Amino acid sequence: MKIIHYCQHVLGIGHFFRTLEICRALVGHEVTLLSGGPALDIPLPDHVREVQLPGLMMDPEFKDLFPTESGKALEEGKENRKRILFDCFEKISPDLFLVELYPFGRKAFHFELDPVLKGIRNKDLSSCRVVCSLRDILVEKKDPVAYEKRVIRILNNCFDALLVHGDPRLLKLDETFAQVPEIDIPLVYTGFVARKPEPDARPKLRKKLGISGSGILVVASAGGGVVGAPLLEAVINAFADLNPDRNRYLYVFTGPFTRPDEFERLQRLSGKSVKVSRFTPDFLSYLAAADLSVSMAGYNTCMNILATQVPALVWPFPQNREQRLRAERLARHGLLEVLDAKDLRASRLAGMMEQKLSRKTASRFRADLDGAGNTAEWLERWMFGHRRL
Repeated sequence: MKIIHYCQHVLGIGHFFRTLEICRALVGHEVTLLSGGPALDIPLPDHVREVQLPGLMMDPEFKDLFPTESGKALEEGKENRKRILFDCFEKISPDLFLVELYPFGRKAFHFELDPVLKGIRNKDLSSCRVVCSLRDILVEKKDPVAYEKRVIRILNNCFDALLVHGDPRLLKLDETFAQVPEIDIPLVYTGFVARKPEPDARPKLRKKLGISGSGILVVASAGGGVVGAPLLEAVINAFADLNPDRNRYLYVFTGPFTRPDEFERLQRLSGKSVKVSRFTPDFLSYLAAADLSVSMAGYNTCMNILATQVPALVWPFPQNREQRLRAERLARHGLLEVLDAKDLRASRLAGMMEQKLSRKTASRFRADLDGAGNTAEWLERWMFGHRRL
């Protein structure tokens, strides 16, 4: 099966890594990953080929679209992206077109997606099935009625199925999208998309870092890094107030998109026991090896926390409801603890970190983390007609 998977990340990197994990699960198929955000130097599975569209991003308020490469004209970049999209369809003739988030989000990219969807529907492009790959929670909109009406129109007219990457025992789509009953195509909950750590990740990494069995490892992270620097600075300051009687180490990952001035400021706060880096491809192993994670509350980070079962404090991105809603639902089941702005004071945060390190409790709730594998299996059954859900 030939598959084109479209993914546009505009602020963080969570959308890209969730998409990559689904691509990874589609082993045995020819997968072309069409990515349109800032380029990330990430190894790809052998069966996945990436086509990088001219990069576009948005500001943290999600108002302005701009090229990732300075000096490039926005309209020229848009035209080039449209051309590359059509070229891919004409050369590949895919059996399946997976579209991450649209039409539930990425309205700013309708200029390139709508013509392709129309071309498939009108048979100007080769015939293929079209599936929406959707995160569990939608952000709020200024005019929800008009928004949901537009989404339903595009979804029912141009898509063949909707895959929601969440666990319905925690949260269903209708909690953030009222018009679920109007969806005429199959709606499938796949479970969360989460990569599992290697079984020996904890002892292996702790040995590599020189951390003894009694040593304390804290990992702080901010996803892509466009937002989150205040949290990381607070963690570094709070770390200095932790119990000095124990060997303790703090590894801070700012994210690849952290502003240079913020990264330099955080680096100046590093020391013998505090290491600051932008990114590590082995982040999951760091969480598996950690005694505590303090982080933003994006989808991927939360799934990494669940997969490694590391005690965790998370600070949701305040711009919209998505991260807080998910974090509070996970906290309700004892899977993590949610931080508020008032908790970022060094003394208060240090107390919460110390408490989390001292009181390790395991939740009985086990979320479905097999979303990538479930997605691949469902698509194969559906595409090859073994079972239509």
